Amino acid sequence: MWKLTRPDNQHDKLTRDNLLDLQDHRLVRIELVREDQRQVWVLTKRGHGEAKKLLEPKGIRVSALREEKYDPDTGELLGASYDDHSAAVTTTAAELHRAGIGNRLGFATEIPHRLADGYVQRADLVVRAPEAGVPVMLLEIDRRTEDAHDLVTKLRRYWEWGRLLPKDAAKLTVDLVRSRPGAIEDVDHEKRLWRRVYPPTGREGLVPLAFVFADTTEAKVANTVAVLEETGRRYWAPRRYQSLYREAITAKDYSQAVPVVVTTLEQLQEHGADAAVWRRLGRKDEQTLTDALDNPDGDALYRRQYAHAEAEDERRRAAEREARRPVCKRCGRKFTDQRWEETTTHRTAWKAGDLSLCSDCHADDVARKEAAAEAARLQAATPPELEPEHDQEPGKLRGLFRRRG
Repeated sequence: MWKLTRPDNQHDKLTRDNLLDLQDHRLVRIELVREDQRQVWVLTKRGHGEAKKLLEPKGIRVSALREEKYDPDTGELLGASYDDHSAAVTTTAAELHRAGIGNRLGFATEIPHRLADGYVQRADLVVRAPEAGVPVMLLEIDRRTEDAHDLVTKLRRYWEWGRLLPKDAAKLTVDLVRSRPGAIEDVDHEKRLWRRVYPPTGREGLVPLAFVFADTTEAKVANTVAVLEETGRRYWAPRRYQSLYREAITAKDYSQAVPVVVTTLEQLQEHGADAAVWRRLGRKDEQTLTDALDNPDGDALYRRQYAHAEAEDERRRAAEREARRPVCKRCGRKFTDQRWEETTTHRTAWKAGDLSLCSDCHADDVARKEAAAEAARLQAATPPELEPEHDQEPGKLRGLFRRRG
């Protein structure tokens, strides 16, 4: 508890003093004392009511009241309601908080996720730490009391829950999902149920899931992770993008996957939750939590590769088109786009003249034809000149003039 409430303190005296003060006011009580002599404190009925008044207006969920149970024979208070698993969950939250991942009110335990068949999958721990790059993450704490295939089943259930629609979904969307298997993948995440419960993750895919292993061996952890990777591949693995430029795209499509990271409680305690102690399924090396949750080979890479492939395809098509561009048989120059279109389009080719000539040469031909036609028109419009009469005698003309005088 003191690690969660006072992560910077080296000793728990301040927390113990506060708990003792709350105990004096009958707000908390000791549930049990663990083997290492650490005490587990819980709220009393009075303290539970006070906490609900303080926290619920702020949207903070209060866990169920731990009823006091006594041995019927000895009358001794039974403290078996909390076990080592619950302690591991609390310790995990404390280590996350100590590393700056989540505040004290950003953790919730035993959060239900109801599936379509009515089954409720409860997350051991939910953390919301947007300031640390983790808007939301579900955690399953496993002390290797469950079979590895049971963890795969949990993964499948979270994946199925992330594909549900809310009850008030639009009829068109509901009909689309019912129309064919996998149609839910065409429905944007904003229209799904999980976005009513949790904020956007800031990354592709569904709500991230973390498996934290505690009190076990490295060999058992390795075997369990191997089963998760192999048997649960459908739920965590990305897909190839369906694109026109399939060969040029190496990016992965994480949009329908559950990001899954794994670590151990011992690593969190030794190195800190902000260290490179998280391994993403499908990757080999351990990373920091945010690096493990990020997808450097995801949507951002896809957009860059698609834009590059599209530009390359455009250049290739332009080069191929340029190679097909006609050359004028008279001057040897290439056709302009306009002339090329004139000579190949059915509606304009019939009046484009010699289809083997470029626009300039065609314009010269048109100009010559127009000049010849104009000359012919002018010649036809000019009247013929009269020839002078040379058969009249000069003397007669002079005689005529004399007579008039």
